[in-house]
Amino acid sequence: MSEIQSVDLSESRVSSEQTPWSVANFTNTVKEWITRLGNVWVEGQISQISPKKDVFFGELRDLVADKGFSIHSRRPDVLAAVSELSAGDRVVALVHPDFWERSGKTSMDVLAIRKVGLGELLERIERLRQQLIKEGLTLAERKQPLPFLPNLIGLITGANSDAEKDVLQNAKARWPEVRFKVQHTPVQGDKAAPEIIKAIELLDADPEVDVIVLARGGGSFQDLLVFSDEKIVRAVANCKTPIVSAIGHENDRPLTDEVADVRASTPTDAAKLIVPDVIEERKKISQALERIGLRVVSFVQNQIELILGIRTRPILANPFTLVDERSLQISQLEQSLSSQMNNTLEKQQLLITGLQGAVRALSPKLTLDRGYAVVRDLAGHVLTRPKQAKAGQKLKITLSGGDLGATAD
Repeated sequence: MSEIQSVDLSESRVSSEQTPWSVANFTNTVKEWITRLGNVWVEGQISQISPKKDVFFGELRDLVADKGFSIHSRRPDVLAAVSELSAGDRVVALVHPDFWERSGKTSMDVLAIRKVGLGELLERIERLRQQLIKEGLTLAERKQPLPFLPNLIGLITGANSDAEKDVLQNAKARWPEVRFKVQHTPVQGDKAAPEIIKAIELLDADPEVDVIVLARGGGSFQDLLVFSDEKIVRAVANCKTPIVSAIGHENDRPLTDEVADVRASTPTDAAKLIVPDVIEERKKISQALERIGLRVVSFVQNQIELILGIRTRPILANPFTLVDERSLQISQLEQSLSSQMNNTLEKQQLLITGLQGAVRALSPKLTLDRGYAVVRDLAGHVLTRPKQAKAGQKLKITLSGGDLGATAD
């Protein structure tokens, strides 16, 4: 792009209430200023085109924002290229600003123009896809689960579209009490992106909305391009409310499908994902109740059989059986204990008798009874040899029947 230069307004060209410019002076200055912008390559979508033999007029709109400008050209090569274009085509054009002094209108003179090919669009989408993957926006762990039965469902789709009818009719057929908050937006063209983003933000801010469905009923590759727009894709990725992308058909795969929490192959499939089937759920409840009933009956029957089995046991048939068994055991233990004690006493009695015989055999008195005597001095010392006594020493002699006094000779 050529460098934008400021207009040099000399003192003689400064206007005031007393010295206003003429219209011609003003238009000349504006034209001089605008023409200094130079040539610029721009990308956009042709919204209007009126080709003629030696000139064409049209309008180029921004791909996202609601902005645009008029275009024209008299160049033969441009006229040839324009003849192959139609409204809605995405193009890249080299333009030069042109100011019409007679009407005061601005238009862009097209110096070159070409249609953006399918291959180039696919390449751009793939680059954005890889960028989203790199940022982790397509990871399964960041995707939110859908509620089992949402309180309120937000639906973003075209007004009176087949996609809207498919979602509403199929959802109500599955769950008649389901409630929707529908936001109608364009689903293709230059106005679609900002409107869709606005609808997503509006529904995401509503605390009653539990899930959002973004639906479109198919279309050509170009028709679905808006759902690969980076701003829409990032709005879907940043949505705090679980969002279902139901764009196109089974083989269509716009980038909103990659970052949405759930991808539905069709709007009908989206209806099946966001609400359960009341008939199926009732069937599941009936089956669950039947299984619970069978388990309760089985449990009660098992308990009855267990009680009957316990009642037929001998211990319950005759409660005294346990007492009798324990009484018999106690009697047997008493007899065994008494027998063991008697045996022990007899053994100890024999031992005592033996010890008594041994003691008697060793008793000094028994020796004295056989005629022996014990000689002691008056101090009580036993004399065992004659030389232990001195002549005339008083001695004490112990006999079996008593003691005698004696004098040693």
